Amino acid sequence: MSKIVVFNQTGSADVLEIKNVDLPAPSADEVQIAVRAIGINRAEIMYRTGQYVIEPQFPARLGYEAAGVVTAVGAKVTAFRSGDIVSVIPAFSFSDYGMYGEVVNAPAHAVVKHPQNLSFEQAAASWMMYVTAYGALVEYGEMKKGDHVLINAASSSVGLAAIQIARMRGAIPIAMTRTSEKRALLLEAGATAVIASKEQNVADEINRITEGKGLRIVFDPVGGPDVAEIAKVMSDGALFFQYGALDSRDLSIPVFAILGKHLTFRGYELFEITTNPEKLARAKAFVSEGLGSGALQPPIDKIFTLEQIADAQRYMESNGQVGKIVVTV
Repeated sequence: MSKIVVFNQTGSADVLEIKNVDLPAPSADEVQIAVRAIGINRAEIMYRTGQYVIEPQFPARLGYEAAGVVTAVGAKVTAFRSGDIVSVIPAFSFSDYGMYGEVVNAPAHAVVKHPQNLSFEQAAASWMMYVTAYGALVEYGEMKKGDHVLINAASSSVGLAAIQIARMRGAIPIAMTRTSEKRALLLEAGATAVIASKEQNVADEINRITEGKGLRIVFDPVGGPDVAEIAKVMSDGALFFQYGALDSRDLSIPVFAILGKHLTFRGYELFEITTNPEKLARAKAFVSEGLGSGALQPPIDKIFTLEQIADAQRYMESNGQVGKIVVTV
């Protein structure tokens, strides 16, 4: 038997239930894990409320990230064995798997041995945010030393991961947030400069910070009409990665900026990396190296217990966290 979190209708966090279920043995390509910690993600809130890219099939499970100890492996699994300390990377659909539970089965391709210097809580807080940022900035953006990189919604877990990865590559991370409230925290997290988009002129600040050179990469989960101001201060051949829709209005992009500076605007999502074996292997290697060396240090904002799973999701919905929300099991 294993306790797992399920829900039978979309709605508030009140719909979440903890149930005892009979857990099957892992199939040929699966790994069974005794979970010690779970990372909470915005996608799980969207799934629970019926606003995600797939519709939940009830009873629905959820959870993309976990860390724990392998208890059993399927017949075709050779990379893991019982007793291994592992983490789970978001590389599957909620229709097939959910990591919110005491013991879970996970597809072997989504499992990775994490560096021994990490606690279970740190490991559960790592893979979604670092792989998301890695894919845009490194795999596609080929970020290099000296690049000015604008990171919007920078106090989110992915934003903080992007700051650390930019530092790791020798780039210059410019954090953008709505107000000055989190300025000190973002500077402490490694941002070279912080722009408060509701208090300052964004284009003027970017020109000042980059000394007129402009941005080489923009990493943005917000979007909306304010993108027009950012486009004006992107450098020739610059890249804009839109990886969310916190502002669901259409992007406003000045056509002459695109034409005159040959700008690229593209949608980006984590699953471009995690569903491609070669790209996922490169992501695993990059993040593992950073975690092992200490260049990447997952920021944890608050820890809850499994019995407090609804409170953990409510806390995420309050938008007050700086870093990752983790649930221990």
